[in-house]
Order: sequence, then structure tokens, then C-alpha cells
Amino acid sequence: MTNLLTIPVDLNNGTETTLGEVAPDNLILLVNTASECGLTPQYEGLQKLQDTYGDRGLAVIGAPCNQFNEQEPGSDQDIADFTKQEFGVTFPLLHKLEVNGEHAHPLYRELTRVEDTDGTAGEVEWNFEKFLIAPTGEVIARIRPKVEPEASEVVELIELNLPK
Repeated sequence: MTNLLTIPVDLNNGTETTLGEVAPDNLILLVNTASECGLTPQYEGLQKLQDTYGDRGLAVIGAPCNQFNEQEPGSDQDIADFTKQEFGVTFPLLHKLEVNGEHAHPLYRELTRVEDTDGTAGEVEWNFEKFLIAPTGEVIARIRPKVEPEASEVVELIELNLPK
């Protein structure tokens, strides 16, 4: 598998970068997000994780995606404004991307090869699927969408893998 930290990504402000540059030496919780989804309130839990563990080396990164019932129709600026106003989001957001199919972002082409706890790999199921990525670039866990960010299994994985 390609080192996920070196795959080029664009931030929602147009900056070209990599996950490794966005969150150097950090544990990364990468989440495909949407603003008009029943799971959108998970932004609150994601921000709480960032607030709680950010100084210990956790970086939450949102990856807006409009592939699931077109639940992320806005521009990058609309998404940034919405998440800040509604949920106080301070963590970085990527440029809107695709996570599945022919036009899936190269990062997600790699991530979808990773199995979840049931041993199932493949396409992202829905908005708010989470990938916990080690500071070295390996995927520690794939967490399906309905698992809340602050669920005990997620918090335990974060605490076990924090670099600081």
C-alpha cells in the first residue's frame, strides 16, 4: 500500500498539500463528511475529539463528499462556513472529493482496500466513515459511519495510539 501521508490532497482553501504536511507526526482521524445528512451531527463529536486530543497528537480531517444522495451540494466555502457556524469546526477540511467509483480520489482508492473489524473492505458505505491513520501512514482502523466519533471503541483506539 502506498504511504497515505504522501498522497497529494487539496485543502478546501485550494492549497495543495499531503496529509503528512497537514498533520505531521499526528494520529489522523479522516472522515468523509456531508452537511445535509442524518449523520451530520457527528461533526460535534469530531470537534470534541479534536478539542480533547489535539494537543496530544490527534488531527481530525474532514473530507467532504457529495456522492451519497447529493448530501454535500455546497461549495468548499459553503461547507467551511456551515461547519464553523453550526458545529464550531476548527479542524481542516479537504476540497470536496469522491470516495468511491471511477473518480475516487487516490487517497480513498487506497483506503477502501482496508478491512473493517468484520473483515470487510470495499467501498465507503456512507457519509461519516472514519479511518484512523497512524503517524507513520498505516491505517489502524476503519470505522463504519453509524459509529459515533465519541463511542468508547473509537476513544479507546485514539487513546491507545496517540503519539504524545
